[in-house]
Amino acid sequence: MNEMNSLELHARVDAIYRNESRRVLATLIRLLGDFELAEEALHDAFAAAVTQWPREGIPDNPRAWLVSAGRFKAIDSLRRQTRFDASVTELARQLEIESTTVSDWDEESVADDHLRLIFTCCHPALPPDAQVALTLREVCGLTTEEIARAFLTRASTLAQRIVRAKAKIRDARIPYQLPSTEELPERLDAVLRVIYLVFNEGYSASFGDSVTRADLSSESIRLGRLMNELLPEPEAIGLLALMLLHESRRTARTTPEGDIILLDEQDRTQWRQELIEEGSSLVERALRSRRFGPYTLQAAIAAVHAEAPSAEATDWEQIVGLYDVLLRVEPSPVIALNRAVAIAMRDGPQAGLELIEAILSRGELRDYHPTHAARGELYRRLGRFAEASDAFQQALELVQQGPERRFIEQRLAKLCL
Repeated sequence: MNEMNSLELHARVDAIYRNESRRVLATLIRLLGDFELAEEALHDAFAAAVTQWPREGIPDNPRAWLVSAGRFKAIDSLRRQTRFDASVTELARQLEIESTTVSDWDEESVADDHLRLIFTCCHPALPPDAQVALTLREVCGLTTEEIARAFLTRASTLAQRIVRAKAKIRDARIPYQLPSTEELPERLDAVLRVIYLVFNEGYSASFGDSVTRADLSSESIRLGRLMNELLPEPEAIGLLALMLLHESRRTARTTPEGDIILLDEQDRTQWRQELIEEGSSLVERALRSRRFGPYTLQAAIAAVHAEAPSAEATDWEQIVGLYDVLLRVEPSPVIALNRAVAIAMRDGPQAGLELIEAILSRGELRDYHPTHAARGELYRRLGRFAEASDAFQQALELVQQGPERRFIEQRLAKLCL
């Protein structure tokens, strides 16, 4: 241990908190068996570090020190409670006699703890909105206020959602453990779905005056990287590739004023080549496994777009072929809509329009504004301006995001010229 000045120490402690606090929390949850107790222990451990490390120096293994300190702080807290609540006496005794060796929080154990925490937060017994909130709070470390702002929800509402989720985990005795081999595919799908939902909200916000929310996108990519470190399954690899390839285009997607720029009009020199190269490499790796699914296929489509030197050079034949496979793997009206747009680019607007009208005739996507915006664009390309205007009006009635509303209004205005 080495002594250091106060400013340097506080900077080191802050860095350790940013890099290690979620891992320490995950291990404390395993050791203590309770979210609230573990969170209090985490804060107590860092408070102890701020007091002791100036005198003793930063330990060689700060994470193990913090886990040990947090555990003993929790035991002390429970001991104090036993004076007033006999029900916690046994819990305090049990925590004292359990193993306290460093092997409880070595690298492998901590990695498993982090993975356990992710799977617990995304347990299928919890409502989807609670899975998202709990994952962002406990795994990513976002504050309740930050999550509430990102999803345009009141902080009090979100706090209640998190409290109910933790109570559900406790009362339903949801095990804090990794899923079995048999359970893994379904449970992994739930985790990936939460990560992708967070990314989508960051990449294309549902509400508000901004197209993107970089904080959510960066957190979901961080989660995706973490999943690939802990559990590099093909679809986890594919999802990370998909997010990186989309993220590569972020800065080119809007004007300085925040207005939308369509893919074929974007300045491709602004696309981040290092993300494209990493994403494309991950796509190839996932495809080679031959155990890929919808995330990998979507990433492969994104890679074809990303690797085209210009909009005109886009390989629409390959993209349509990938959509054909994707639609078989995961039948979905949204995927069918995207495929229709790709066919319009390959075979002309009439071919795509017929497919979109067929989707609507089945009663699907009538309240989904991109459906009507796509119809409007294809009618415009066919010179059927009255029908284009009607379609854009329908989209305008449904859209809830400011930049998308402005984009559709601009399309309507051009039709009237």
